[in-house]
Amino acid sequence: MKRRKSKITLEQKNEADIQIREMQKEIKYDTKDYTVELLVEKFNKQEFFIPDYQRNYIWKEKNKSLFIESVLLGLPIPFMFFGKCENGTIEIIDGAQRIQTLQSFLNNHLKLTNLKKLNKINGFYYEDLPEPQKLKFKDITLRVITLEENTSNEVRQDLFNRINTTGMKANDSEIRRGSYPGALTSFIEECTRDERFIRLCPVSEKGESRYERFELVLRFFAYVNNYNSFVHDVNVFLDTFLKENLETFDRDLFIKDFNSTMEFVEKNLPNGFAKTKTAKTTPRVRFEAIAVGIALALREQPDLKVNNVDWLESEKFAELTTSDASNNQGKLQGRIEFVRDELLQEI
Repeated sequence: MKRRKSKITLEQKNEADIQIREMQKEIKYDTKDYTVELLVEKFNKQEFFIPDYQRNYIWKEKNKSLFIESVLLGLPIPFMFFGKCENGTIEIIDGAQRIQTLQSFLNNHLKLTNLKKLNKINGFYYEDLPEPQKLKFKDITLRVITLEENTSNEVRQDLFNRINTTGMKANDSEIRRGSYPGALTSFIEECTRDERFIRLCPVSEKGESRYERFELVLRFFAYVNNYNSFVHDVNVFLDTFLKENLETFDRDLFIKDFNSTMEFVEKNLPNGFAKTKTAKTTPRVRFEAIAVGIALALREQPDLKVNNVDWLESEKFAELTTSDASNNQGKLQGRIEFVRDELLQEI
């Protein structure tokens, strides 16, 4: 086989070596083995804690039971990643689902189900295990890699994004929320707790636990301020908007846009953002079209009043808000401006 001729210069190699060495200096860690009992004890005392950028406890009962079975069988469990903090506590960068499952099992809150290997203990709680097995379980050790105290938050959050060993992969909303802490992220979190928004925009229980409301509010602000710049990749667009506006966004303008839009929807849309009064979820494309279209119309006409919103039931609106339109620049612009123009034409 003919050897590939490298096009990389010596200068490029030297620069790469320097960069790698500098980044390696940022990551210092040690490795420890903790017993299950000690892990849970420290978690109960909040010596080990879950940081804000982590997601909610979302493992299904099947995932929890299978994890406990793996521990009982003595199977290799992927490393957990912690990080030391200045106050002496330790944050759980990766491993929150596992520790909470261990806590739940030891507290007799988790009933084992659907186990294939250890099917004799289906229906068991921890207290139902034979006494020797209870003692052995608490004494099983799990390996933890702990980053040193001076490891930057950026490195810790990057690790959270890169390493996902928990059995249920973090979705884009969870990663985005965890990767960019700052003023805008906190502000969006405030908006997601707005009672009127929650009432007008139904979200499933699963969506609630996986930060669907955060995703919707972020899309609202990103599109209302910059929808004409959207091309085709939603994740890149949202990440860029969040990073570029993290500490510099106009809080007063954002509050005005959000509140005026929610007020208008409450007064004029009988079903809120949902398709029906009994809907349990709100499609993203529908929310984007209505929320952003209304906000843009209100920017042009703050005292906007409408006689009807029959266009919500039109074939045109349905066509513009089908799910396959989400990554299409023309459709995004079309559905937003359709709502805006329908509202403004009544003036």
